[in-house]
Amino acid sequence: MLDRKPKNIFVQGAISPQKIGEDIAHHNKKTQIGAHSIFMGQVRADESLNGTVEAIEYTAHEAMALEKMHEIREAVFAKYPLTCLHITHSLGRVNVGEICLFVFASAVHRKEAIEACEVVVEHIKQSLPIWGKEICSNQTYHWKENRP
Repeated sequence: MLDRKPKNIFVQGAISPQKIGEDIAHHNKKTQIGAHSIFMGQVRADESLNGTVEAIEYTAHEAMALEKMHEIREAVFAKYPLTCLHITHSLGRVNVGEICLFVFASAVHRKEAIEACEVVVEHIKQSLPIWGKEICSNQTYHWKENRP
């Protein structure tokens, strides 16, 4: 297993379509890749007693989250023969309809790319100290619960 350096996964605000496109485009010269699996988490306009969700304000214990994400990345690279793994998560306000999580796994074969992508998303939801405060239409907020 290679000992990779921890990577910063965080961006302020929504993850732009340009960033997603650039991450994907950088792989067209890597001709040993046969499959990509992509997960994009988007903020939903959920309805609740507090009104309609308009945005989520993400916060994190950044140092702890980056350390844990590094452990997860290393474990995923040890288990799956990936070529690349990109992870980006928003901090700050992300409005409804915008992307807040982008996971992009590349491998020679689709099965490994798909499984690795799913494993990473599940670990992020379960293990990383990242919290989302839903901001609702009646100007109230409540902390979002992660669901599997």
